[in-house]
Amino acid sequence: MMAALELAGISSGYGEALVLRNIDLTVQPGEIFALLGKNGMGKSTLLKTVMGYLPTRSGRILVAGAETTGLAPHRVARRSIAYTPQEQALFQDLTLADNLRLVMPDPESVQTGLDRIAAWFPVLRNRLYQRAGTLSGGEQKMLLVARAILPEPKLMLIDEISEGLQPTMIAAVVDVLKTERRRRPVAMLLVEQNVPFAFSLADRFAVLKRGEIVARGSVSDHDARAVVEEHLRV
Repeated sequence: MMAALELAGISSGYGEALVLRNIDLTVQPGEIFALLGKNGMGKSTLLKTVMGYLPTRSGRILVAGAETTGLAPHRVARRSIAYTPQEQALFQDLTLADNLRLVMPDPESVQTGLDRIAAWFPVLRNRLYQRAGTLSGGEQKMLLVARAILPEPKLMLIDEISEGLQPTMIAAVVDVLKTERRRRPVAMLLVEQNVPFAFSLADRFAVLKRGEIVARGSVSDHDARAVVEEHLRV
């Protein structure tokens, strides 16, 4: 089966500063893959490189077997990729509903989409026509997740979605992502520091440290969590 995402020897960074070095990583269709690491290790840089916001210095990026290395971000996104950045990239002056309409060009799908959001995240049910900028930080993250799922992408890139969320909100996000993966074979690459959250969702993991992958395996490995937590402590 063709990989949903394949990174082969990727090096990338900002200006003259090299952040990522020779990254090899594969995410299969329907798989949830967790990329773990402390702040400043290059996790967000990797997602921005995949999306074309940062140029590759070396290596190749393939999405569903088609090379996307060097493509502009809007052309990468057209490969059925949804990107949920760590920065809350919402249109703050638009309502929650209008933020969602931007990814639902078919008018007939709008109400269905809004109904799905209300079912996923009941806390948003009475906020559909509230300006996104007035939502709490947790509610904005829920909106980001919803906006990423509604177009039914084949690949989701999710950056630190659990950061700052209350436990009840984390549980809601876990449930929604698991339900979506059961419903269809969407692949997800989760960038996280929250090990329990990542392991509650992921099939496989890798640890990124100073721009290099230093460990990888299956979350079902008996020592998987200990391996990850050891790297995050040092």
